Amino acid sequence: MRLAKIGAALGAALLGAVTAGSAVAQPAADTVGAIRQRGQLVCTSAPSTVGFSLPDSQGVWRGIDVDYCRAVAAAIFGDGNRIRIVPSSTQQRFTMLQSGEVDLIVRSTTWTMAREASLGMLFAGISVYDGQGFMVHRDSGVTSARQLDGATVCVQPGTTTELNMADFFRTNNLRYTPVVIENIEEIRNAFISRRCDAYTNDASSLASFAAGQGANMNRYLLLPEIISKEPLGPAVRKGDTRFFDIVRWTHFALITAEELGITAANIDSFASSTNPDVQRFMGRTGDLGRMLGLENNWAVNVIKTVGNYGEVWERNMTPIGFPRGINNLWTRGGLQYAPPMR
Repeated sequence: MRLAKIGAALGAALLGAVTAGSAVAQPAADTVGAIRQRGQLVCTSAPSTVGFSLPDSQGVWRGIDVDYCRAVAAAIFGDGNRIRIVPSSTQQRFTMLQSGEVDLIVRSTTWTMAREASLGMLFAGISVYDGQGFMVHRDSGVTSARQLDGATVCVQPGTTTELNMADFFRTNNLRYTPVVIENIEEIRNAFISRRCDAYTNDASSLASFAAGQGANMNRYLLLPEIISKEPLGPAVRKGDTRFFDIVRWTHFALITAEELGITAANIDSFASSTNPDVQRFMGRTGDLGRMLGLENNWAVNVIKTVGNYGEVWERNMTPIGFPRGINNLWTRGGLQYAPPMR
């Protein structure tokens, strides 16, 4: 009798374990299915950052972040225009992704351990290797960030920028007063009107701000110190490896195309290439597209839509005066490097 009771207890425990395991093993999310059913990819980007995301005079969104959104849409639909850009603040972006309001963050967002570990998101690549800097009014006479003792500094809340700034001033035993403003236009206006002595952000964003001032851009000076690593890139929700793979390999397709010399203008001329790497890229061999749940010519559609990584950079970042530098291909002294597409 005692053995029977023990056996029954063990059986119940095993059944409970199976039931609990079944409860945990939820079916994987189907982001791509939802995107296809909706008929468009929904991305969140900054509301007005020249070079990254800004509507033009016709209301069409332009910038490197927008191009990444278009590239992913081209991979999925074969049409890079099937996107919707939803502007967000620095604090809204993560909630919008977590809630499913958007499919993808492409918003000058820094890849950090804490964001992946605690916010339920994964970064699919690094679109811009950046670093945080400081900008001042040129007539202030300040030429180094170490001269900012006692300064007021404009910064956006809920960002790695805010944390890096605190670390920098504490490490260098400097005093400062943060002027914390969430809206990007308000923070820029505060700096222009001298409510703060300095403005801190990613160096690319500061270059974007200065470029947006037109004839007045020389009134501002980007200080030489870069105080952090800011790898910026697209981010997706955890739990859908298929969509993650599509976004990641879209990024790598942009880099691979530049490595191979493939551009938006000449890609059709590569259709008859006998180079095995080119054949796989063009979808003529290898079934790489089907492995991702896409058409085999998905990478062709991406490049025809936005060009290769170099073209994306030249169109968006070069005009704001942000040097390519470490964002060059690895074969040209930079960090951009794509794993083999095979």
